[in-house]
Amino acid sequence: MQPAPVRALVVDDEPVLAGTVASYLDRAGFQTRMVADGREAVEVARGWAPEVVVLDLGLPGLDGVEVCRQIRTFSDCYVLMLTARADEVDLLVGLSVGADDYMTKPFSARELVARVQVLLRRPRAGGLVQGSARRIFGDLVIDPDAREVELGGVLVDLTRTEFDVLDALSSQPRFAYSRRQLVDAVWGPDWVGDDRLVDVHVAHVRRKLADDPASPRYICTVRGVGYRMGTGR
Repeated sequence: MQPAPVRALVVDDEPVLAGTVASYLDRAGFQTRMVADGREAVEVARGWAPEVVVLDLGLPGLDGVEVCRQIRTFSDCYVLMLTARADEVDLLVGLSVGADDYMTKPFSARELVARVQVLLRRPRAGGLVQGSARRIFGDLVIDPDAREVELGGVLVDLTRTEFDVLDALSSQPRFAYSRRQLVDAVWGPDWVGDDRLVDVHVAHVRRKLADDPASPRYICTVRGVGYRMGTGR
C-alpha cells in the first residue's frame, strides 16, 4: 500500500500566492487545502489535522501569531511562518508561539516546498537509538525516548523544535555547538536560512526552564562559538 500523502494547510489571504504554493505542494505529492481567514484556519487545522501548516503572518480575522498560538494548543504539526515584514520583531513574535521556521516574502514557491520537505526529514531525538538513558542536569531530566522534559518533577511543555534543540545540546553535554552545528542537528544539513533561528529557540527553552542567561544552569552561551549544556547547578 502507498503511504497516505502528507496533509499541508496553506493559510494566506493572497489567492494567487496561496494557489501557487498549493500547486507546488500538490506536485510534490502533498494533499493540500487553502484557507484565507485566521479563524477558519484554526477550525480546519482542528478538524483536518494537517502535518504541516504554511501560515501567513498578516491575516484577516486572526493574525498568524494568534492562529499559531491556538493551533499549538491541540496540534504538534510543523508550522512554516510567512511574513512580508523582515524586521526582527516579527520574527521573534512569530517564533515565540511555536513556529518551526519562517520565510520572508517574496520567495520562490519551489524553495518553500524544499523547506517544508526539510522540516519533514528532520531527525528526531538527535538521531539516538531506542533505549537511550534519561539525562539528568540537576533538577532537569530529559527523556529522549519519551520526548519528555521534567523540571523539579514537573513536565515542561516544549514544542517539537524546542525539544530537539535541548535534545541535541544534552546529547553531548560538554560539546560547544556552533549555530550551524545546531541547525544541522535539528533542522538538517539541507536547511537554508538565517541561523538566528537557533538563538530564538534557545531563548524560548531558557524561558520555559526559568534559566537566567546571565547566570545559566542549563544552557550556557559560549562566546564566539554558540551554546552547550550546563551542569544544572
